[in-house]
Amino acid sequence: MSLIDDLRLKFKTISVVEKLIVANVLVFILFHVFKTFGFLFNSNIELMDWFTFPKQFDSYLTKPWSVITYAFLHAGIWHIASNMIILYFSGRYFVTYLSGKRVLTVYFLGAIFGAFLYMISYNFFPAFSGTGNIPLVGASASVMAILIAVATYIPYMTVRLMFLGSIKFWWIAAFFVILDIVQIPAGNAGGHIAHLGGALFGYLYAVQLKKGNDIGAWFEKIMDSLIRLFKPGKKKSPLKTVHKSKTYKKTPKKAKPSSAKNKNPNQARIDAILDKISKSGYDSLTKEEKDFLFKAGKE
Repeated sequence: MSLIDDLRLKFKTISVVEKLIVANVLVFILFHVFKTFGFLFNSNIELMDWFTFPKQFDSYLTKPWSVITYAFLHAGIWHIASNMIILYFSGRYFVTYLSGKRVLTVYFLGAIFGAFLYMISYNFFPAFSGTGNIPLVGASASVMAILIAVATYIPYMTVRLMFLGSIKFWWIAAFFVILDIVQIPAGNAGGHIAHLGGALFGYLYAVQLKKGNDIGAWFEKIMDSLIRLFKPGKKKSPLKTVHKSKTYKKTPKKAKPSSAKNKNPNQARIDAILDKISKSGYDSLTKEEKDFLFKAGKE
């Protein structure tokens, strides 16, 4: 099995939170490599400008995709590192208590909520009237949405943090919300407002979910439809030709094989390998186990 196949299999086995982190890191590397080449060749092309979220609504209409893409862009190492650390920490609890599928819903809707609160604020409050074109980048609104959602859903869950001991989850969430509020006048006001927008969505999402209302269900349906649309599969022919024979002879029905015979003989070993991954991680597998799992996935 090649290195690419090994990486592809490993990517399939990691959680949705870890996949989001990988996506953010890869996008960060890609854009900064492009920026480096632009610097070396004195190029004025700013590729990132096409994916950042603008404060003007008319500018947004020229790149509507930016309401999502900005949440995968970061200005620097510390920017992405802090976001990914919080995403990994809060995402693990989110997957446990609210399911992995909802992580993507809250991540994307948190980004959208934060972006539009940023746009409204920069066009409403007089304090921002003299500012220039300040585009929005970063996954902070999405990360805050996930953090606040899980903190609202399990507020009294006790977690242990280094140097701080055991503290309740809602204390962590309250700290970050207050930090964003007090830092608005100090600088990066748009970023902090977007964080609060994501936090507000995360709070509303968890509160409604506790009442039995999934306010993100419509978005999940859209994502499922897009996945089915682009998922490769066998195309069925719209026309079907049926040939009728002149003589019809009834043949006895063959007995259906038992469920035990239908069962994949390799399934027991596959289950054992997956259990090993869940307990010890993908890296604990031997090369022979990785090859076997990869071949089984192709069958």
